[in-house]
Amino acid sequence: MNARVAFEELVPTPDGFALSAWPRDAAPVQLLPALAEIFCREAKRQQVSLTLPFEHDDATHTFITRAIREGVVDTAAHEGSTLRLTTSRATFWQQPSLWLTAPSSAGMPVRYTIHHNRRHPVRAPKPQGTVYRRFMPTVGMTFTLRTVDVERDTDTFHAWQNQDRVAHFWDFKGTREEHAAYLTEQCADPHVHPLIGCFDDEPFAYFEVYWAKEDRVAPFYDAGDFDRGLHLLVGNSDYQSAGKLRAWFNGILHYMFLDDPRTQRIVGEPRIDHTRHIAWMHRLGAFTLKEFDFPHKRAALVIVERETYFGQFGP
Repeated sequence: MNARVAFEELVPTPDGFALSAWPRDAAPVQLLPALAEIFCREAKRQQVSLTLPFEHDDATHTFITRAIREGVVDTAAHEGSTLRLTTSRATFWQQPSLWLTAPSSAGMPVRYTIHHNRRHPVRAPKPQGTVYRRFMPTVGMTFTLRTVDVERDTDTFHAWQNQDRVAHFWDFKGTREEHAAYLTEQCADPHVHPLIGCFDDEPFAYFEVYWAKEDRVAPFYDAGDFDRGLHLLVGNSDYQSAGKLRAWFNGILHYMFLDDPRTQRIVGEPRIDHTRHIAWMHRLGAFTLKEFDFPHKRAALVIVERETYFGQFGP
């Protein structure tokens, strides 16, 4: 058997799938590619059952413990000389190893600091390069997120911000120098992670993922230590069709939850007349908590909860 189980090696059974062989020294994560095939082919499937040949001994106990602790399965039970594993949709889609391509934000010990009279955790350094990669079968393209490189991305960001369509909501038309200075500031800000969204390596959008506790939105709701927020603009209107929009919106939310398992909520504060943005967040499980006034806009406070996203909507 290969180091990783392929979908073709699984035999359908009346209540799931089975493997005819399983190496005794195989790690639980070697099941993930096959689970990915199952869950991605059947978007509405809520659970997968796998049966493996496994003797009942100490090695089995170690395997079960690892499989559950590493987030590969939810339950495991012996049935004669086999091991029956079950994995839920919510558990599978919270498995970071398939899509995160950079270290997550969860590795640092929790330490607190005070900045601008706000107490919040010290944030992990932002990774460089590509941080998330996922093939989107609904559009037949690979969606990626990479950290902004000011030298590489300023011209693109400058062109996007000077589009009338983008300026209607961002109100940030300006010179290349102004836009370069803005990106430099965001890259240096520990609470903001600026990202470029691409389909098949073609840039089409700019995303600002931020920690809500130290952001301007924090005074308007009870912000958790690891809540995250999102600002975005789509610079290439070819990627605003319903299918592509759902794919990339799902992708950015998925990344934000995967990057730190302590993140229980994602928040947005779009202008209240940005109805399309708000509607798409609602389609992906969000709700509008309230409307409120920033100095520069009337905003809707939109919240996506982790449990709702992975359990009912999500990837």
